[in-house]
Amino acid sequence: MMRAFYLVLIFFIGLSSAHAQRAVDFSAAPSSGDALIVAVQSDDSLDNLGAVIGADALADLRRAVAATDYEAKAGATASFISGAEPYGEIHLIGVTEDMRARDWEDFGGRAGLLAKESKAPRVSVMAPDAGAADTVSAAFGAIIGAYSFDRYHTDATPVTGSLVFVTDNAIAARASFNGERRHVANAVNWVRDMQSEPANILYPQEFVRRARGEFSGVANISINVLDVRAMERLGMGAILGVGKGSVRPPRMMIVRYSGGVSGAAPIVLAGKGITFDTGGISIKGNDGMWAMKADMTGAAAVMGATIGLARSRAPVNVVAIAALAENMPGGNAQRPGDVVTTMSGKTIEIMSTDAEGRLVLSDAVHYAQQEFNPSLLVDVATLTGSVGRALGDEYAGLFTRDDDIADRLRAAGDVAGEDLWRLPLHPNHVKQISSVIADVKNGSTGAPGASTGAAFIGAFVDEETPWAHLDIAGVDWREDPQPTVPKGASGFSVRLLDRLVRDSQ
Repeated sequence: MMRAFYLVLIFFIGLSSAHAQRAVDFSAAPSSGDALIVAVQSDDSLDNLGAVIGADALADLRRAVAATDYEAKAGATASFISGAEPYGEIHLIGVTEDMRARDWEDFGGRAGLLAKESKAPRVSVMAPDAGAADTVSAAFGAIIGAYSFDRYHTDATPVTGSLVFVTDNAIAARASFNGERRHVANAVNWVRDMQSEPANILYPQEFVRRARGEFSGVANISINVLDVRAMERLGMGAILGVGKGSVRPPRMMIVRYSGGVSGAAPIVLAGKGITFDTGGISIKGNDGMWAMKADMTGAAAVMGATIGLARSRAPVNVVAIAALAENMPGGNAQRPGDVVTTMSGKTIEIMSTDAEGRLVLSDAVHYAQQEFNPSLLVDVATLTGSVGRALGDEYAGLFTRDDDIADRLRAAGDVAGEDLWRLPLHPNHVKQISSVIADVKNGSTGAPGASTGAAFIGAFVDEETPWAHLDIAGVDWREDPQPTVPKGASGFSVRLLDRLVRDSQ
């Protein structure tokens, strides 16, 4: 039977939607009536569709493709519609011959966006040259690529139906996906939700409540939350100082997941959790201040990574620490020129109340060492604007004293699709944070700001402690969407931290 396929649209990366996602599953073959999304390397690779849609339909599709300028380049997408059954809706996504896991994730992200726009109850994704592991990567990419934050869109309508990835070994793919990758994808999207929430909704206590909810019922989890009195007893003057100007008190949340060898030293992930940053007395300008609701991304990311590890029952020991405060210019706020005493006993001269992230982390990293003797300590923070000016939005800044740790983190980022670029930690950067009045100062250090910020945190980390600092201020929020990162909150570092921890233990 002859049918006519009509080109609906051709585009590269850039579909957007304000709707929820389809349920993801796996199958050995598409079903009649499905919309089809197909990976193609060239015009010749359309032949793989013949056994599915029939020779006549394939010939018609070829004519429709030939009538357009579509070329099966990596990421190039086209959609063709026919009113005839059984496969009246076919979408093509260009892929290359040598695809890494992160490339299959990108393919899945594009497929997820196409599925959100489809009217079909079920959408099947076919990548004939993909193995089961590749198909799992594509399904992972679909979940994080089709993300959108819809909570405050009163006209949002839910997306229903399923997105089914076709593979010869559907049972194994489903088990692999549900055992690990689905949990990591959901954790990425949870972090994006937290980043996207307005600060009148999400503040330190609410952060704690939501994170507790994510760990509810998960095995091998212990949670400890330090309130103001507990932090006062511990001498955490730095985080307490940051929170003094807000009516919403600071918190430090510690989550320990013990899924590995009993007694083995954990990896500790410490995150900056400024739920809103006005700059305090050193107040920021209004332009762009709205984005400071996401200044808690580091704290959300370390919690998110631990959520994914724990829910997938990874055989690892990991601790997440969220240093949470709201930085406001209230009547009780700390001032430039003040001196605070940290849990370590070191004193800090406050040169700028807008350099608050390093303050909350100074107490967090010292607490981590005292309580857990970590095998590796990684802190994550939207710390400096200078890192974005140096690296743009393609890389996060990586700082460490140890070449091996740098290699491990960069390797994890490369596999996970979250790239890091190592920046210098020079002895001169340590000299730049010296204070005439106190042990160190938190600002007025001169360039390079990202390195002196890292040096400040490093001043509270013992030389013998394996340590790295990730400055993610340039990558936490995207204005230009990517296949697995829609416009807005990125959830950056969940994937690479997950990979780092799994590969380290």
